[in-house]
Amino acid sequence: MTASDCRNVPVSYNNSAAIASLENAHEYALVFEGDPVALINDTLKEHPNFIMAHCFKAAMLSQAMETRIYDEFAASVLAAEALWNTANQRERFHINAVRAWREGNFFGAVQHWEKALTQYPYDLLALQMIHLTDVLLGDVAGLRDCVARVFALWDESMPGYEFVLGFFSFGLEENRDFMRAEELGRQSLAIRIKNPYAVHAVAHVMEMKGRQSGGISFMEYHRKNWAETNFANHLWWHLSLFHLDNGNIDRVLDIYDAQLRSSEQSSDKYSELDAAALLWRLKLLDIDDGGRWADLADKWEASAADTLYAFNDVHAMMAFVADNRRDAAETLINANARYVKHASDANVAMSRDMGLPFCLALQDFANGKYADCVKRLMPLRYTTHRLGGSFAQRDIIGWTLLEASLRARNFHLGLSLANERCSLKPTSGQNWHYIARAHKGLADFDRARYAQAQANALLVA
Repeated sequence: MTASDCRNVPVSYNNSAAIASLENAHEYALVFEGDPVALINDTLKEHPNFIMAHCFKAAMLSQAMETRIYDEFAASVLAAEALWNTANQRERFHINAVRAWREGNFFGAVQHWEKALTQYPYDLLALQMIHLTDVLLGDVAGLRDCVARVFALWDESMPGYEFVLGFFSFGLEENRDFMRAEELGRQSLAIRIKNPYAVHAVAHVMEMKGRQSGGISFMEYHRKNWAETNFANHLWWHLSLFHLDNGNIDRVLDIYDAQLRSSEQSSDKYSELDAAALLWRLKLLDIDDGGRWADLADKWEASAADTLYAFNDVHAMMAFVADNRRDAAETLINANARYVKHASDANVAMSRDMGLPFCLALQDFANGKYADCVKRLMPLRYTTHRLGGSFAQRDIIGWTLLEASLRARNFHLGLSLANERCSLKPTSGQNWHYIARAHKGLADFDRARYAQAQANALLVA
C-alpha cells in the first residue's frame, strides 16, 4: 500500500505516526512556533529512514542563510541522499533540490522544487520552499506565480489552505496587486487567526499604500497572535515603520529597545537584519542612536567575511560604518571583492551587481562622501530586486540615495527623488519633509513652506 500525507501526496515511508509527526513539525514551521528542526530530529531518532523528514529538515535549515548551520544542513542532505534508492519520485525532486542548495545553486534548487509542485500540486513543502527562496533571491514574479500555478486546485477543504492564501497574498503584494493581496491575506486570517505570515502580507500592503494609522491598528489588534512567535522580530520591525513614517520617533526607539535590541550574541541573522535596517533609517533622519549601533556591530563582526548572502552583507556593513568599525568594513569589502572574482555559486551575481556596490555606497555615506554615494547608487535604483528581500526592505537603498543627494547639495536630483517617493506614498510626513528640504535648497521658499506644512500635518512631532 502506498502511503500519503494528509493532502494525499505520496510518501515512501509507510508509517502513519511518522507522517503525522512530520505534518506537526511542518505546521509549527508555517505558524513560526517552537523549533521545527528539533521536532523532526525527535522523529528521525525513531525513524532514521524517513526520507521526507530528512528533506524537511534540510529545507528548513537552508533558509537560515548562515554559516553556523551549514554542517548540520549538509549532514541532513547526505542522509537523504543515502536513501535515494528507496525514495519515490516526489522525494527525489526534494533530494535534488536540497543537493543543489548545498552546491550553492539556489536557482537550481527552486527548479527541482518546481518539478515536485508541478506533478504534486498539493505538496505544501515544495510550494513553501519555492516561495520563500524566491523572496531570498528577489524573484518578484516567481514568488507570486509559483502559487498562481496551483492556486485554482486548492480550496478550504484542503489542510493548509490558509498558508497557501498567505503565500499568494504576499506574492500579489510584491507585484503591486494590493487589493487582491489584502483580500487573500485577511481571508487567510479568517481561517487561522494565529498566522504571522498572513499578518506580514497585509502589513506589507499597508506599508506600500501608506496606511500608517490603519497599519498600526491592524498590527496592534493581531499582536497577541504574533508577538510570541518566531516571526515577531520582523513584525515588530513592520510596526516600527508605520510609526517612523508618522514621525513618532520615541515609539520607534521604544520598539527597538524592547523588541529588537539585544546584547546577546544570538547569531540570529534575521533579528540582526531588522535591527540594522531600522537603525540605518534613523541614521538617515539624523536621529542620535544613543550607542545602539555598538551592540549590533558586535553581533555582526564575527560574520564579516562570510560572503554567504549579499542581503546579510549590506546590513552588516550598515552596522560597521555606523559604528566606525573600519577594520570590519574593510574585511567585508575585501572578502566580497575576492569572492565575486573567484566563486561560482548563485550569490555571486547578487553580490557583484548589488551587494558590493551598496556596501561601498554605505561606506561613502558614512565617510561624508555623499556625491560618491549618489554616483554608486544611481545605476542600481531599478535593479534593487537582485539583492533579494521585499520592496519594503529594499526601500533603504532609495532612501539612502535621496538623503545622500540632499547632503551632496544636488537639490534638483533630491527634489525629483523626493517627488517620486511622495507620489507613491503621499501620506508619509517624511516624504513631504524631503520635498521641503529640496525646495529650500533650491531657494524656492514658497514651495518649501507648503511642503513642510504638509509634513507637519502628517508627522506626530
